[in-house]
Amino acid sequence: MGTIKVKNIRVYAYHGCLVEEGKIGSDYRVDLTVKANLSKSSKTDNLADTVDYVHLNSIVKEEMAIRSKLLETVAKRILDRIFNEIELVQKGKVAVSKLNPPIGGNVAMVTIIVSKTRKG
Repeated sequence: MGTIKVKNIRVYAYHGCLVEEGKIGSDYRVDLTVKANLSKSSKTDNLADTVDYVHLNSIVKEEMAIRSKLLETVAKRILDRIFNEIELVQKGKVAVSKLNPPIGGNVAMVTIIVSKTRKG
């Protein structure tokens, strides 16, 4: 089993429960970790035999573009798509962070972390 991490994917999106958040938007950070059997790709040196991190990045950007009230919903959608589209992935964890959240204080970020394991 190997691990692929895609860290600090920066996205501007419109998530949140407040009406203003849907209009103004804010900065987000997404960190993603997936576990998969990488033994074949380490021997073949073939992109088709591994988890393409360009594909992972595309899934994150596309799902972050769909407005949701809760970060938990966005994180679940990201993981569901990864598991539906990339059979090699056995485990995944996604952290979605809202930078400088509007919660009445000097807070750098709020982060939601969701994990999933393929049932097999």
